Amino acid sequence: MANARRQSEIVSTALELLDEKGADAVSLRAVAERMGVRLNTVSWHVKTKGRLLELMADAIVGRMSLEGLPPEPADRFRELVRRYRRALLAVRDGAKVVAGTYAAEEHTLRAAEAIVGALLECGRDEREAAWTAWTAVYFTLGLTQEEQGAPASIGDVLSGAVAPDAHPSLSRALGHLAGGTFEERFDFGLDLIIRPPDRAGDGPAEARRRR
Repeated sequence: MANARRQSEIVSTALELLDEKGADAVSLRAVAERMGVRLNTVSWHVKTKGRLLELMADAIVGRMSLEGLPPEPADRFRELVRRYRRALLAVRDGAKVVAGTYAAEEHTLRAAEAIVGALLECGRDEREAAWTAWTAVYFTLGLTQEEQGAPASIGDVLSGAVAPDAHPSLSRALGHLAGGTFEERFDFGLDLIIRPPDRAGDGPAEARRRR
Protein backbone atom coordinates (compact mmCIF):
# COMPACT_ATOMS: atom_id res chain seq x y z
CA MET A 1 0.00 0.00 0.00
CA ALA A 2 1.25 3.47 -0.86
CA ASN A 3 2.63 5.55 2.00
CA ALA A 4 0.84 8.93 2.14
CA ARG A 5 3.92 10.84 3.26
CA ARG A 6 6.09 9.29 0.56
CA GLN A 7 3.41 9.90 -2.05
CA SER A 8 3.28 13.56 -1.02
CA GLU A 9 7.07 13.82 -1.41
CA ILE A 10 6.83 12.37 -4.92
CA VAL A 11 4.10 14.84 -5.90
CA SER A 12 6.10 17.76 -4.49
CA THR A 13 9.16 16.67 -6.45
CA ALA A 14 7.09 16.33 -9.62
CA LEU A 15 5.74 19.86 -9.12
CA GLU A 16 9.29 21.15 -8.73
CA LEU A 17 10.21 19.54 -12.05
CA LEU A 18 7.07 21.01 -13.61
CA ASP A 19 7.99 24.53 -12.51
CA GLU A 20 11.59 24.15 -13.66
CA LYS A 21 11.18 22.34 -16.97
CA GLY A 22 7.51 22.18 -17.95
CA ALA A 23 4.95 19.39 -18.26
CA ASP A 24 6.81 17.43 -20.94
CA ALA A 25 9.77 16.90 -18.59
CA VAL A 26 7.73 15.21 -15.87
CA SER A 27 8.01 11.43 -15.76
CA LEU A 28 8.30 8.74 -13.10
CA ARG A 29 11.96 8.25 -14.04
CA ALA A 30 12.73 11.97 -13.81
CA VAL A 31 11.09 12.14 -10.40
CA ALA A 32 13.03 9.09 -9.20
CA GLU A 33 16.31 10.61 -10.40
CA ARG A 34 15.55 13.91 -8.68
CA MET A 35 14.74 12.11 -5.42
CA GLY A 36 17.73 9.78 -5.67
CA VAL A 37 15.61 6.63 -5.47
CA ARG A 38 14.87 3.73 -7.78
CA LEU A 39 12.14 3.95 -10.39
CA ASN A 40 10.35 1.03 -8.70
CA THR A 41 10.06 3.10 -5.51
CA VAL A 42 8.18 5.87 -7.30
CA SER A 43 6.07 3.36 -9.23
CA TRP A 44 5.06 1.61 -6.01
CA HIS A 45 3.58 4.79 -4.55
CA VAL A 46 1.94 6.37 -7.64
CA LYS A 47 1.66 3.37 -10.01
CA THR A 48 1.60 5.23 -13.35
CA LYS A 49 2.40 8.62 -14.86
CA GLY A 50 -1.33 9.15 -15.33
CA ARG A 51 -1.91 8.69 -11.61
CA LEU A 52 0.99 11.01 -10.81
CA LEU A 53 -0.56 13.70 -13.01
CA GLU A 54 -3.91 13.29 -11.22
CA LEU A 55 -2.23 13.84 -7.87
CA MET A 56 -0.31 16.82 -9.25
CA ALA A 57 -3.53 18.30 -10.63
CA ASP A 58 -5.23 17.94 -7.26
CA ALA A 59 -2.27 19.58 -5.54
CA ILE A 60 -2.44 22.51 -7.98
CA VAL A 61 -6.17 22.99 -7.33
CA GLY A 62 -5.40 22.65 -3.61
CA ARG A 63 -3.63 26.02 -3.77
CA MET A 64 -7.05 27.61 -4.32
CA SER A 65 -8.30 29.12 -1.07
CA LEU A 66 -11.94 28.64 -0.11
CA GLU A 67 -11.76 31.13 2.75
CA GLY A 68 -13.26 34.62 2.85
CA LEU A 69 -15.67 34.14 -0.05
CA PRO A 70 -18.45 36.65 -0.84
CA PRO A 71 -21.84 35.80 0.72
CA GLU A 72 -23.84 36.57 -2.45
CA PRO A 73 -23.82 33.35 -4.53
CA ALA A 74 -23.22 34.88 -7.98
CA ASP A 75 -20.29 36.90 -6.62
CA ARG A 76 -19.05 33.78 -4.82
CA PHE A 77 -19.17 31.80 -8.07
CA ARG A 78 -17.15 34.48 -9.89
CA GLU A 79 -14.58 34.65 -7.10
CA LEU A 80 -14.22 30.86 -6.96
CA VAL A 81 -13.54 30.62 -10.69
CA ARG A 82 -11.10 33.53 -10.49
CA ARG A 83 -9.25 31.74 -7.69
CA TYR A 84 -9.24 28.54 -9.74
CA ARG A 85 -7.61 30.43 -12.61
CA ARG A 86 -5.02 31.98 -10.29
CA ALA A 87 -4.14 28.55 -8.91
CA LEU A 88 -3.53 27.29 -12.46
CA LEU A 89 -1.43 30.34 -13.34
CA ALA A 90 0.68 29.96 -10.20
CA VAL A 91 2.33 26.83 -11.63
CA ARG A 92 4.14 26.48 -14.92
CA ASP A 93 1.89 24.56 -17.34
CA GLY A 94 -0.66 24.29 -14.52
CA ALA A 95 -3.65 24.37 -16.85
CA LYS A 96 -2.09 21.78 -19.15
CA VAL A 97 -1.60 19.35 -16.27
CA VAL A 98 -5.09 19.83 -14.82
CA ALA A 99 -6.81 19.71 -18.23
CA GLY A 100 -5.29 16.33 -18.99
CA THR A 101 -6.69 14.66 -15.88
CA TYR A 102 -9.93 13.79 -14.16
CA ALA A 103 -8.86 14.01 -10.54
CA ALA A 104 -11.69 12.98 -8.21
CA GLU A 105 -9.47 13.85 -5.25
CA GLU A 106 -9.90 15.81 -2.02
CA HIS A 107 -8.97 19.33 -3.16
CA THR A 108 -10.64 19.06 -6.56
CA LEU A 109 -13.87 17.77 -5.03
CA ARG A 110 -13.88 20.57 -2.41
CA ALA A 111 -13.49 23.19 -5.14
CA ALA A 112 -16.21 21.58 -7.26
CA GLU A 113 -18.54 21.37 -4.25
CA ALA A 114 -18.11 25.10 -3.63
CA ILE A 115 -18.69 26.05 -7.27
CA VAL A 116 -21.76 23.85 -7.75
CA GLY A 117 -23.13 24.95 -4.37
CA ALA A 118 -22.87 28.62 -5.35
CA LEU A 119 -24.73 27.93 -8.60
CA LEU A 120 -27.49 26.04 -6.80
CA GLU A 121 -27.87 28.99 -4.45
CA CYS A 122 -28.19 31.22 -7.54
CA GLY A 123 -31.38 29.31 -8.33
CA ARG A 124 -30.01 27.02 -11.03
CA ASP A 125 -31.51 23.55 -11.08
CA GLU A 126 -29.24 20.54 -10.65
CA ARG A 127 -28.57 20.09 -14.37
CA GLU A 128 -27.87 23.77 -14.93
CA ALA A 129 -25.61 23.96 -11.89
CA ALA A 130 -23.59 20.91 -12.99
CA TRP A 131 -23.27 21.95 -16.63
CA THR A 132 -22.56 25.60 -15.82
CA ALA A 133 -19.77 24.42 -13.51
CA TRP A 134 -18.34 22.28 -16.34
CA THR A 135 -18.62 25.23 -18.73
CA ALA A 136 -16.71 27.49 -16.34
CA VAL A 137 -14.00 24.89 -15.77
CA TYR A 138 -13.55 24.10 -19.48
CA PHE A 139 -13.48 27.81 -20.37
CA THR A 140 -10.94 28.58 -17.66
CA LEU A 141 -8.69 25.64 -18.53
CA GLY A 142 -8.71 26.48 -22.25
CA LEU A 143 -8.05 30.20 -21.82
CA THR A 144 -5.36 29.60 -19.20
CA GLN A 145 -3.58 27.04 -21.37
CA GLU A 146 -3.48 29.61 -24.15
CA GLU A 147 -2.27 32.28 -21.73
CA GLN A 148 0.52 30.07 -20.42
CA GLY A 149 1.65 29.05 -23.90
CA ALA A 150 0.71 31.98 -26.15
CA PRO A 151 3.39 33.72 -28.20
CA ALA A 152 3.98 37.35 -27.33
CA SER A 153 3.18 38.45 -30.88
CA ILE A 154 -0.20 36.74 -31.36
CA GLY A 155 -1.63 39.96 -32.77
CA ASP A 156 1.04 40.03 -35.46
CA VAL A 157 0.32 36.40 -36.35
CA LEU A 158 -3.39 37.10 -36.84
CA SER A 159 -2.80 40.33 -38.72
CA GLY A 160 -0.58 38.53 -41.19
CA ALA A 161 -2.98 35.62 -41.67
CA VAL A 162 -6.38 37.32 -41.92
CA ALA A 163 -7.22 38.67 -45.38
CA PRO A 164 -10.23 41.02 -45.81
CA ASP A 165 -11.45 39.27 -48.98
CA ALA A 166 -11.23 35.76 -47.58
CA HIS A 167 -12.14 36.56 -43.97
CA PRO A 168 -14.43 39.61 -43.95
CA SER A 169 -15.94 38.90 -40.55
CA LEU A 170 -12.58 38.22 -38.92
CA SER A 171 -11.21 41.38 -40.49
CA ARG A 172 -14.01 43.44 -38.93
CA ALA A 173 -13.37 41.95 -35.49
CA LEU A 174 -9.58 41.68 -35.77
CA GLY A 175 -8.84 44.50 -33.34
CA HIS A 176 -10.84 42.69 -30.66
CA LEU A 177 -9.58 39.19 -31.49
CA ALA A 178 -5.98 40.28 -31.09
CA GLY A 179 -6.65 43.01 -28.52
CA GLY A 180 -7.44 43.00 -24.84
CA THR A 181 -5.70 41.15 -22.06
CA PHE A 182 -6.34 37.57 -20.99
CA GLU A 183 -7.77 38.98 -17.77
CA GLU A 184 -10.29 41.05 -19.73
CA ARG A 185 -11.29 38.09 -21.91
CA PHE A 186 -11.65 35.93 -18.83
CA ASP A 187 -13.91 38.41 -17.04
CA PHE A 188 -16.03 38.83 -20.19
CA GLY A 189 -16.51 35.07 -20.57
CA LEU A 190 -17.21 34.59 -16.88
CA ASP A 191 -19.96 37.20 -17.00
CA LEU A 192 -21.55 35.39 -19.95
CA ILE A 193 -21.45 32.08 -18.09
CA ILE A 194 -23.10 33.36 -14.90
CA ARG A 195 -25.70 35.44 -16.75
CA PRO A 196 -29.18 34.19 -15.77
CA PRO A 197 -30.68 31.79 -18.36
CA ASP A 198 -33.15 33.39 -20.77
CA ARG A 199 -36.13 31.03 -20.59
CA ALA A 200 -37.83 32.84 -23.46
CA GLY A 201 -34.82 32.12 -25.63
CA ASP A 202 -34.76 28.37 -25.05
CA GLY A 203 -34.60 26.30 -28.22
CA PRO A 204 -37.28 23.70 -29.11
CA ALA A 205 -35.48 20.81 -27.43
CA GLU A 206 -34.96 22.79 -24.23
CA ALA A 207 -38.54 24.04 -24.25
CA ARG A 208 -39.82 20.46 -24.59
CA ARG A 209 -37.62 19.37 -21.71
CA ARG A 210 -39.09 22.03 -19.44
CA ARG A 211 -42.74 21.14 -20.15
